Amino acid sequence: MFQTLYSYFWWERLWLPANLTWADLEDRDGRVYAKASDLYITLPLAFLFLVVRHLFETYVATPLAGLLNVKEKIRLKATPNPVLERFYAATTKHPKQADVEMLSKKSGCTVRQVERWFRRRRNQDRPSLLKKFREASWRFTFYLLAFIAGMAVIVDKPWFYDLREVWKGYPIQSMLPSQYWYYMIELSFYWSLLFSIASDVKRKDFKEQIIHHVATIILISFSWFANYIRAGTLIMALHDSSDYLLEVRPPPRRRRRRAPSPPHPLPLPPQSAKMFNYAGWRNTCNNIFIVFAAVFIVTRLVILPFWIMHCTVVYPLDLYPAFFGYYFFNFMMVVLQSLHIFWAYLIIRMAQKFITGKASGGAGAARSSQALLRGGPDWETELRLASPVVEDERSDREETDNSEEEEEAAKNGPLSNGHPVLNNNHRKTD
Repeated sequence: MFQTLYSYFWWERLWLPANLTWADLEDRDGRVYAKASDLYITLPLAFLFLVVRHLFETYVATPLAGLLNVKEKIRLKATPNPVLERFYAATTKHPKQADVEMLSKKSGCTVRQVERWFRRRRNQDRPSLLKKFREASWRFTFYLLAFIAGMAVIVDKPWFYDLREVWKGYPIQSMLPSQYWYYMIELSFYWSLLFSIASDVKRKDFKEQIIHHVATIILISFSWFANYIRAGTLIMALHDSSDYLLEVRPPPRRRRRRAPSPPHPLPLPPQSAKMFNYAGWRNTCNNIFIVFAAVFIVTRLVILPFWIMHCTVVYPLDLYPAFFGYYFFNFMMVVLQSLHIFWAYLIIRMAQKFITGKASGGAGAARSSQALLRGGPDWETELRLASPVVEDERSDREETDNSEEEEEAAKNGPLSNGHPVLNNNHRKTD
């Protein structure tokens, strides 16, 4: 049975156009062709990437974080409590009020103590600022180097300038050493991303990321089997052109309300590009976000569908009738393009909020800025109206309640319990 499945999987009509066999792609006369067995090395290389990543994050990203003043936030740990821990692990991280009261009776803690325990326990699971910085630094470094390497591989090739050259002589196209290593490194890296996705920072688009990684691995592997190498190198280089900027996109960041400062004509976006956001370089972050949005939209929504996909859908039919490999390859391209459209929609929403200031509470923010410029209402009143938070629609989202500092600020705030600041002595204690 295994032999039957193996034979059917490698049936020539699935992978190659009509009247061509695997024998036509055997090495001869100094010409080298892609072989399925070449991809075996990508799995050990993927684990090597994980080792290199660990070394990079330890000896490069961590010292860099220190130089950029990216500090680890000290979080209070939840006191060990078997009853609360079981409920946290088996039921929910966000208990309802009825659950809190029930757990209070079971654990012997007050309601306030149960609420605090869950908040601290959630904060323990929240990825730290340093972890986010290290992860973003690693991906930024790889994608940037991969883009440079990819351009070096294809910039001097005729099919980089004339897409019809992609199919000239197909599938009898000899493989170059630079193409071999570009494929091996890219595929190994995506395997490593898939292996580490459970331990990486969990983003809002977690499911879409898994689909993207799997589709990319399938697409790279299939293009190798079917000798779509010229088209594959163009697609990978195109993706790498914006992926390194993707790692410096603006993430959501919970911000506490602080003492007001002189207003700007338009509310500045409170979020900024990942690595530089953690370092506090706001202007750099904003500029990188604008560049990223422009590059992403041009490459993924213009060049990819109207040039690259046109090349893979239309030009092959001038040489051979459509076959299964042709349909499968272009189907996977459509899957990737669907993800690009989804992400572009979110990026455009972010850009709109970024430009107009219409985030959650953005209208209040704009109203605040205008009133203050006119010498309008007092700072505290307007500060309560303004909440210019531009969330990253697809990045890592904080899945926790207020931090310890925010809780204390809320508890001890001037009007948190309905009493003026000079008579704020009526708080409940545990």
